[in-house]
Amino acid sequence: MTHSSQDAGSCGIQEDGKLYVVDSINDLNKLNLCPAGSQHLFPLEDKIPVLGTNSGNGSRSLFFVGLLIVLIVSLALVFFVIFLIVQTGNKMDDVSRRLTAEGKDIDDLKRINNMIVKRLNQLDSEQN
Repeated sequence: MTHSSQDAGSCGIQEDGKLYVVDSINDLNKLNLCPAGSQHLFPLEDKIPVLGTNSGNGSRSLFFVGLLIVLIVSLALVFFVIFLIVQTGNKMDDVSRRLTAEGKDIDDLKRINNMIVKRLNQLDSEQN
């Protein structure tokens, strides 16, 4: 990257056309002047992390595993709630069918009762 003296600003470097190295995006404000005879601007050994040395990856993977477990548990709870809703609906259908059947039985009992009362009234009137 080449920056003019206006870009370097706070470093106090007044020369134009110098080559600067930035270690990471977070260190953009910390510009380091490269030596003129530098052959390697970005040494690969410093920039490529070795597997298992980055502790941020471990916590990140642990976070994702935890998140995955929470999602699976919540999905299981949702399926359980849906199952309970379906079962409750089935039970309500059974109860409504029973009430309808009992309502018919009650109507039949009322008719039988009316017939008995009429017959008893007829018998009573015949005996008087």
